[in-house]
Amino acid sequence: MEQEKKFNVAVVGATGLVGREFIKILKQRHFPIQYFDLLASDRSAGSKMLVNSEEIEVMETTADSFKDIDIAFFSAGSSVSRHFAPIAARAGAVVIDNSSAFRMEANVPLVVPEVNPEDIQKHRGIIANPNCSTIQMVTVLNPLHRVNPIKRIVASTYQSVSGSGADAIDELKAQVRLILDEQPVIPHIYPHQIAFNLLPEIDVFMDDGYTKEEWKMVEETRKIMHAKELAVSATCVRVPVINCHSEAVSVEFTKSMSPDEASYILAQAPGVKVLDEPVVSLYPQPWAVAGTDEVFVGRIRKDLSHPTGLVMWIVADNLRKGAALNAVQIAEEMIKRDWIKPGG
Repeated sequence: MEQEKKFNVAVVGATGLVGREFIKILKQRHFPIQYFDLLASDRSAGSKMLVNSEEIEVMETTADSFKDIDIAFFSAGSSVSRHFAPIAARAGAVVIDNSSAFRMEANVPLVVPEVNPEDIQKHRGIIANPNCSTIQMVTVLNPLHRVNPIKRIVASTYQSVSGSGADAIDELKAQVRLILDEQPVIPHIYPHQIAFNLLPEIDVFMDDGYTKEEWKMVEETRKIMHAKELAVSATCVRVPVINCHSEAVSVEFTKSMSPDEASYILAQAPGVKVLDEPVVSLYPQPWAVAGTDEVFVGRIRKDLSHPTGLVMWIVADNLRKGAALNAVQIAEEMIKRDWIKPGG
């Protein structure tokens, strides 16, 4: 029997929310690791993290951190990725980057394994992990698009505070306590209070009135689905939910498709789980979806405003499928297809 290939792996940004999720998922999925490096900023260097019952010291990320590394998972923000990802790639590592730094570069694959795994092979050392809200939408829509080409998508997102990091979770919890105690709230992470509130502002506003988050959903969807002319519009909203992003998505197809047909296709689709029994109030909810790997879809119904339209509700764990899990699945796909070998 052929011996299992094992890989030298580094996680950059190991102490952050997504970094910790990387460590958890690699263990849960029995990823074939020979050697494991935890990397972070100089502020976190020297701290210890528990990995497989073993304490591993977090090291500062430097230009020398990637010697002999086969796969480097990056989740430390765009500026860190811009600086260190090319260094890691030149050292021989395949970088799977969770930031937005390289997503729209023509020579960098932007990959959701259930949608466009063949794009992985085009990498030149760096593979981009898409935006969390984009990942869950295309995972659901692409199986339908293959059967009945999509002409237009209108998405409204309800995005949890974990998408902004651990400090945002802490701020939401603190604000809830203050408000219930009838105390004043001063926001720090967001421009306004997030507790008991909704903020239609994720990332910066652009000249056309859309936010950068909304622009990402448009352009990334087109790139991943290989549909340059696809009409996409999005409104992205931050909501006072700790984890899991939700989306109300309206889709216009080339020809009419019944909700039952869409449900049947999605029930067979990899990475998708249909929860759609309105009579017993069964539909995806952030509270129930947290900690799971699938993208959940429900409330699939005819769009009363368009003869070839459907409307649906999509929910996924943004720290798992929306970030760390998708990146690990990219690495697993490379290993399965023999597109990467240890030490080279």
